[in-house]
Amino acid sequence: MNLTRRTVLSRAGVAAATAIAAPFVLRWPANAAEFAYKYGTALPEGHPMVIRSKEAAAKIKEESGGKLDITLYPSSVLGQDTAMMSQAIAGALEIYGMSLDILAQKSPSAAIFGVGFAFPDYPTAWKAMDGDLGNYCRGLSDKIGLYCMDKAFDHGFREITSKAKPINTPDDLKGMKIRLPVAPLFISLFQHLGASPTPINFGEVYSALQTGLVDGQENPLILIDTAKLYEVQKYCSMTNHIWVGLHISFNNDAWKRLPADLQELCHKHFSAAALAERDDWQAMDKTEIDKMTKAGLTFVHPDTQPFQEALKKSGFYPDCKKQMGDEAWALLEKYTGALA
Repeated sequence: MNLTRRTVLSRAGVAAATAIAAPFVLRWPANAAEFAYKYGTALPEGHPMVIRSKEAAAKIKEESGGKLDITLYPSSVLGQDTAMMSQAIAGALEIYGMSLDILAQKSPSAAIFGVGFAFPDYPTAWKAMDGDLGNYCRGLSDKIGLYCMDKAFDHGFREITSKAKPINTPDDLKGMKIRLPVAPLFISLFQHLGASPTPINFGEVYSALQTGLVDGQENPLILIDTAKLYEVQKYCSMTNHIWVGLHISFNNDAWKRLPADLQELCHKHFSAAALAERDDWQAMDKTEIDKMTKAGLTFVHPDTQPFQEALKKSGFYPDCKKQMGDEAWALLEKYTGALA
């Protein structure tokens, strides 16, 4: 059939009249989220934070009726930490699993939790993180464009492994070639203890230990296990020299776009996930010790007080205080006692 201009206009008029007569209904596309957010992290798929975050995201999606759909991208698939933090600040990434030592690249005082041998145990670290010191750091994050959830996830204390001898006192570190990440505060810490820091990418640590390029390294137990470093090391000294907590952080504008009920769901489920993950980490630490002991790694538990005293005498703590600022340092010492 040939469609004349008259026919087309006539049919258009009927369609318009029908649309006016019928009630107007806006329908959200089936199975489409009102808010589809990406959550990037450098952590691997099996990390407890990733596992618990996925559980929380599923509950948020379910209880929001599908309005908020959060998809996790682990293992640095969206970029390395520094790149993801920049993306999150700019708004290209809505959610980022952030360590405060990464935030310190933008706000130096955020490195306060990375001060060596400051926290003697988990209760002290969590009291500080869940209290005024943590609130201070979360405030720094907000100022640069990232809104942190109240509760941090655990990434564990860092321990020292070695081949020749266990590290029981500060003297045992003198002259030791120790692999460290490329992090100024880490390097300064071990320099003040008399060691010889050697910054090496983590993927090269095993071969560096195996060939004797370095004598030892330091990391949380889970990484010592997953990288099989116990195969080329003999001792693990539980120095607990630095503790790391991780936050789920939203781009500020992405957070503000969420209605109050969705914000409440995020706080509810991500906070519950963080608390559950802390328990996961404690259980996992014990499992790691048992597993690596059976594999031949010898664990020692040095008194950390002499390490702290050595750092006081060397000027490490006064240097940190100057770098972090008086406000951050006062909040740290509220929980740890006098350091500088």
